[in-house]
Amino acid sequence: MTGSKKIPIPKSLTEGQYETQEQLVSVANKRSETFIGIPKEMSQHENRVALVPSSVTSLAANGIRVIVETGAGERSNFTDHDFSEAGAEIGYSQKQVYEANIILKVSPPTLEEIELMHPNQILITPLQLPTITEQYLYRLREKRVIAIALEYLQDPRGSFPVVRVMSEIAGLSAVLTAAELLATTGGGKGVLLGGISGVPPAKVVILGAGVVAEYATRTALGLGAEVRIFDNNIYKLMRIQNQVGRQISTSVITPRYLQRELKIADVVIGAIHSESGRTPMIVTEAMVSKMKTGAVIVDVSIDQGGCFETSELTTLAKPTFTKHGVIHYCVPNIASRVARTASVSVSNILMPLLNKGAEHGGFENLLNKSVGVRHGVYMYKGKMTNKYLSERFGMKYTDLELIMATQM
Repeated sequence: MTGSKKIPIPKSLTEGQYETQEQLVSVANKRSETFIGIPKEMSQHENRVALVPSSVTSLAANGIRVIVETGAGERSNFTDHDFSEAGAEIGYSQKQVYEANIILKVSPPTLEEIELMHPNQILITPLQLPTITEQYLYRLREKRVIAIALEYLQDPRGSFPVVRVMSEIAGLSAVLTAAELLATTGGGKGVLLGGISGVPPAKVVILGAGVVAEYATRTALGLGAEVRIFDNNIYKLMRIQNQVGRQISTSVITPRYLQRELKIADVVIGAIHSESGRTPMIVTEAMVSKMKTGAVIVDVSIDQGGCFETSELTTLAKPTFTKHGVIHYCVPNIASRVARTASVSVSNILMPLLNKGAEHGGFENLLNKSVGVRHGVYMYKGKMTNKYLSERFGMKYTDLELIMATQM
């Protein structure tokens, strides 16, 4: 266009147009050194190990340092050589192992072991409510560690993976153990669990309709026993019917009907799991006193306090006691009877979690991103973060979510 007037453009608007411009990019979390310690279990009744060599291989390939105390895997049939070949260091003293920033155990540490711990260290171990003492919790609090209960860890779907695999083992083992105890050589009345021609099968009552109950039911039915299942969750009862694939007798927990079934039961299995605290008491001592002499109780729920009023904690060395003529089996680490299988199953859950923690710049950073991991934390750097434990032992409770919010 002729005669058009040129409009002057300020230099400040054009002078940087050909220069390199700033751009915001996402930055991955810086990997921090993850150092994992596997101490040898002090308890003579614990045969498992928290990590197996195949899992150590995966962790070592991801740049994670692992130290295993000498002899830690022997009772699960894993040698020091197996761990060394997988990439682990072998520690020849507890002190050396407890220098790691993450400690993995399959039973709670002793008070002597807690003394070896240091601030900000992460302890991942079962809680085992019946064995927990006030002194144990106070010592952990003084050490300002982050204590995580294996049985309260949740996956993204809200289920409890460690409880799941241990429950599968426990369900199978509970029925096989009961079958042994019913035998004359086991102290029982010489009753075969499954029926034969002309002889009716033994009657098995299962309290709960979760994973333990499912696997106990499969095993009991496979051996030919007659099964009754009690649970107040109708959907769980429906699920177990579908999972087992056959019609079985189920009922909600009503004292009158439960007592009637207990009187004629040969085996009663307690398989009730609590998500955060103690297992509810379902069977009173009066009910137990009316059971048949020589009947067997296997309280799988004993690691959360037990669901029988007569239950008392026992060990694999002395697993049973008799009360009101009824044989009680109340071992909290029943999976330790098959230590190698149990060790591999726990290790399969912990290994991906530890790898994920390393990818997030350290396991503590994973707490900020994973609700499921936070659900397992009961002690955080000197603060009690489990409401049930705080009420039971009279310790001040602090909401972990509030702690996390202040650190963001």
